[in-house]
Amino acid sequence: MADTKDTNEAIADLKRQIAELEGLSLATGVILTQLLQKIASREMNPQGAAGQIVNNARAAIEGFTAQQKSDPVMKNRAIEAVKQYEDQIRSVLRE
Repeated sequence: MADTKDTNEAIADLKRQIAELEGLSLATGVILTQLLQKIASREMNPQGAAGQIVNNARAAIEGFTAQQKSDPVMKNRAIEAVKQYEDQIRSVLRE
């Protein structure tokens, strides 16, 4: 019985930690997106600047994950997140 209680408490604690990390990730993403939109919008070619930012991010992820032999799930999620940021950044930039 004690093991079940300990397990349930551990699961509840992990769920809380995941929720906190998701909140932190969301706030970081929103702030990052707004900063990158502001930076790119000041460029002569805002769409080109956005492309350069995300291409550099993808290359950095590829390099980091290869060097660290990272979990493919982490790499795939990071690449997916870059695409999400790209879509959000580009959505407010002039052509």
